[in-house]
Amino acid sequence: MGNKAIYERFAWFDSKVRAGKHPNATMLAGKFEISVKTAQRDIEFMRDRIRCPLVYDKSRKGYYYENDSFSLPITYLSGDELTMLLLARKLLQDINGEYIKNELSAIMGKITGILEKHMEKADVIDQALSFQFIQYSPVEEEVFKSILEACLKRNSLKFSYYSPAKDEHTERMVDPYHLLNYMGTWHLIAYCQIRGDIRDFVLTRMSNLELTDSKFTFKKDFNLKAFLQASFGIYKGKRTEMVTLRFSPKRSRWIKNQIWQKDQKVRILDDGSLELSFPVASFMEIEMEVLSHGHDVEVIAPQAFRALIKAEAVKIAGIY
Repeated sequence: MGNKAIYERFAWFDSKVRAGKHPNATMLAGKFEISVKTAQRDIEFMRDRIRCPLVYDKSRKGYYYENDSFSLPITYLSGDELTMLLLARKLLQDINGEYIKNELSAIMGKITGILEKHMEKADVIDQALSFQFIQYSPVEEEVFKSILEACLKRNSLKFSYYSPAKDEHTERMVDPYHLLNYMGTWHLIAYCQIRGDIRDFVLTRMSNLELTDSKFTFKKDFNLKAFLQASFGIYKGKRTEMVTLRFSPKRSRWIKNQIWQKDQKVRILDDGSLELSFPVASFMEIEMEVLSHGHDVEVIAPQAFRALIKAEAVKIAGIY
């Protein structure tokens, strides 16, 4: 029997206890056509694992609740399911600090009714694994909450946005479509009413946020999944071009198992070097990635990107 069938038995038994019917294993077995032994295991599971305050009344030959304030969890989670839920909590905690962790913990407590009873397991997960990011921008709690609310309620959002490239602030009115955490930094994918196009905004560059009363609907021709997966990295655009990189045999040992972009193509050459090709919408992010590999990578195409890296290499050599 699956978890759903087991939970149905729990729910039925719980309802009979609350109604003062003093149910027992025989009644449970008869209702669901299971063995008395299985029914007794269900009752013991409710008492020992879910922590139902069940007490057996010998005179009534059935069970009652010692504590009437107890409520059966809305759903039952298996050990593996609970582990995955706690794992998600840990990931979000490490990405964005205490706010998301605490909110998610409260939500899980309400949904399962068993989180507090498994905090030992949560502590084990906290000790067993963690997620680390570098060069990311932690967002303020109120900013995150406001933007999340705008996304969920589909209310347009006003804010002032800082551009590091131009070193200036501009006022924006956007329809917030999607919150994306990229490499530890939160981004908002939104339709900019001023630019008339889909844009990417880093949350830590936003200020003076105002959640408006204006509702919005998604543009019919916008496909979020296609937008996010269209090209390498965080930079997106309607136009893309293929970049081909050739890694040295030594560096290829690390690169061969990596996914840089979902549509990438990999070719292993006779000398052990590796060619990696994928679409990009901007050279900015991939330029930094290429430079991080030093002489172990060569830009094969396009020529414009090859020239850009060559010019940057000359500048770097000039410093040293």
